Amino acid sequence: MELLTIFSTSFVLALSGAVMPGPLFTVTVSESSIRGFWAGPLLIAGHGILELVLVIGLMLGLAPFLNQKEFFAAAAMAGSVILMWMAWGMFRSLGSLSLENSGGVRTGRNLVFSGALLSIVNPYWTIWWASIGLGYVLHSMEAGKWGVFVFFWGHILGDLFWYSAVSAAVYRGRSLLSDRAYQCLIGACAVFLAVFSCLFAYSGFKKFIA
Repeated sequence: MELLTIFSTSFVLALSGAVMPGPLFTVTVSESSIRGFWAGPLLIAGHGILELVLVIGLMLGLAPFLNQKEFFAAAAMAGSVILMWMAWGMFRSLGSLSLENSGGVRTGRNLVFSGALLSIVNPYWTIWWASIGLGYVLHSMEAGKWGVFVFFWGHILGDLFWYSAVSAAVYRGRSLLSDRAYQCLIGACAVFLAVFSCLFAYSGFKKFIA
């Protein structure tokens, strides 16, 4: 019963966080329109690999390092640059995007790597794990190694459930989109990434001068 409780609360917590828009959600939408259903699961695979490494790190005492303002500022600044670069790539491609020939297109982006990269450059993801995530890891450790194992899989499955649903919905909705609407969708994703880039830069700079 204790393990079931850990799993269910971890799943719900992950799901409640996953439904909030962010860079990973935005890239899932844009990539799913090109690559189909598997874009979401592949992005979450990279996200999950990184989180597994982080959970192990938290168990070994990594939390104080993640809470340092220098780490937050560095992650935010790096994230700002990467997100703006991705947004610029989307903007540049808008004129050539077409649903008629996008089915076999490959962007050249490794989605597993992108899932990990989008997570690690998000300073708020790091802060979540150094605070809320650490609390859940410590609570799960009271049930032994199985407790941590169940917590981790509950968390990852919550993310996987939501992003798989998003990928499926976006790809199936392609048939309802014109080329113009498709370009607007990708353009909107690019705008969101640019906004997140500016927010990360502002947060990093504010933390740096604090």
